[in-house]
Amino acid sequence: MTDSLHLLHPEAIPHLPIFITAPGETDVLFVVNAIFVLMAVTGLGLFYFKLHALPEQLAHRGQKIQFQLVAVLGLLALFTHNHAFWIAGLLLALVPLPDFTTPLGTIARSLERLADAAQPAAVPPTEPSREVAAPIPSATPAREAPPSTAGQSPEPKED
Repeated sequence: MTDSLHLLHPEAIPHLPIFITAPGETDVLFVVNAIFVLMAVTGLGLFYFKLHALPEQLAHRGQKIQFQLVAVLGLLALFTHNHAFWIAGLLLALVPLPDFTTPLGTIARSLERLADAAQPAAVPPTEPSREVAAPIPSATPAREAPPSTAGQSPEPKED
């Protein structure tokens, strides 16, 4: 015991705290703190990325275009560190977009059915009739069409 007292400085106390290690021994407090810091940084990073992906997870149940817009806003927020993009993506994910394509598709199909019903049914060809239908008299006089010049050579101009 007297040998260990000679190694200490004359003004040092005989009792040292636990966090001070002797030379050549493992610093347990440093190892514990290093593991804690690594786990805390990893945990905070996972929490940040999970929170950052929240708008995309919410928009996944919606329409494809809405999901793509939210994903782009999330990437912009991630790379620019601009929180306004993330907030816009979150709001867009929470508010459902109205569905315009389904009613327009229904209207288009209905119009196609109406157009098919309005067309006369195809009449099978029969013997041509010898009778000629008389023209229907019109209440307004028909305009005469100008004479056709198709196939004729232009008249030479006189100087």
